[in-house]
Amino acid sequence: MTTTTKPFGTTILQRIGNTPLVRLEHLTAHLPGIQILGKAEWANPGGSVKDRAASAIVTDAQRRGLLSPTQGLLDATSGNTGIAYAMLGAALGFPVTLCMPSNVSPERKRYLAAYGANVIWTNPADGSDGAIRKARELVAAEPDRYFYADQYSNDENWRAHYRTTANEIWEQTEGQVTHFVAGLGTSGTFMGTTRRLRELNPQIRCISMQPDSPFNGLEGLKHMKTAIVPRIYDPSLADANIAMSTELSYKMCRDLARNQGVLVGISSAAAVAASLQVAEQEAAAGREAVIVTILADSAEKYMSERFWQEEQ
Repeated sequence: MTTTTKPFGTTILQRIGNTPLVRLEHLTAHLPGIQILGKAEWANPGGSVKDRAASAIVTDAQRRGLLSPTQGLLDATSGNTGIAYAMLGAALGFPVTLCMPSNVSPERKRYLAAYGANVIWTNPADGSDGAIRKARELVAAEPDRYFYADQYSNDENWRAHYRTTANEIWEQTEGQVTHFVAGLGTSGTFMGTTRRLRELNPQIRCISMQPDSPFNGLEGLKHMKTAIVPRIYDPSLADANIAMSTELSYKMCRDLARNQGVLVGISSAAAVAASLQVAEQEAAAGREAVIVTILADSAEKYMSERFWQEEQ
């Protein structure tokens, strides 16, 4: 006799998204009528916002028959997207090759080794652009060996956020969101979320944030004026752009940990610092605001950084 047992639990893909909003109350205690909310993307199974784009890119590639146990995925990454790819490759049965600057945090390297990804380390002085150039070189040499995911040009990147992140923010704030703030790396999070939020309410102000110089410690973010600009990036979508310093971001990391009990990564802290600037501007103008930003990942991949031991 055969029996059919209902499957319980969820798959890795089903666990991606529907992350909570965290109230960062201490930041706005002196600003009546202002809220800053962070979308806790570390709740994704791969630990970051990049699970969304990576899963969309992989699902699309599988649908088109571009991934198999013999044809693997290749991409350039500064860390989190690579971890997401590696997780999905392990779960879904395809090899993953990543080009990555060799100065990424030791924690990132351990995650990738644990998932079994093949990593080609590139010159840290060349940043993410060096990794991009190496990936292009590899796919040009062996085009039949790889599916080149190219997260910086792949429209599935921003579409993932158009379909999920923006709608979650809208529902979680009951349509009361007034501002959206996000950092620019591939730019997919900002592009996709902004496009959908504008459809839901054209009055929502969307502010991008990027490092204030080419040489910075904001891992995963791009200084667009001096970097290889992602094809999916459209600067006209931003109502404003905030240039963020590394030092202020480190300070915000420590502040959130010590005064809010929230451990976030460096780019997440930079986004919060940018959101606080927006909050102070709105308060000075006498306006109320519900500001939502993206907490791209937690601090667990950055705990080896020395700035945690510094004083405020």
